[in-house]
Amino acid sequence: MPENTEEENITRVIVPNKRKGELYGIVEKLSGGSHLSVMCEDGYTRTTRIPGKMKKRMWIRENDLVIVKPWQFQTEKADIVYRYTKTQANYLSRNSALPELINIFK
Repeated sequence: MPENTEEENITRVIVPNKRKGELYGIVEKLSGGSHLSVMCEDGYTRTTRIPGKMKKRMWIRENDLVIVKPWQFQTEKADIVYRYTKTQANYLSRNSALPELINIFK
């Protein structure tokens, strides 16, 4: 077994794809009808919606960490891409992967 003095940083959670414009966000308010108010890492609060393929499979509550993708033609609106579990959010917080603006898991 070869000794490996360098430790590789392997992340076991999904991270936002910056090329596609995805951002971290914290759910602030549930507006009903699969609409949410999310505080994004760039400082804007966006009205987001839960797509149909996630609607029944993933329940989203206030203070959940999510990945959002802003719309191309209306930047004040976005779609939810992924919701992190509490364990995943704490892992990202411990490894300093979250921006300070939305890091509520300290």
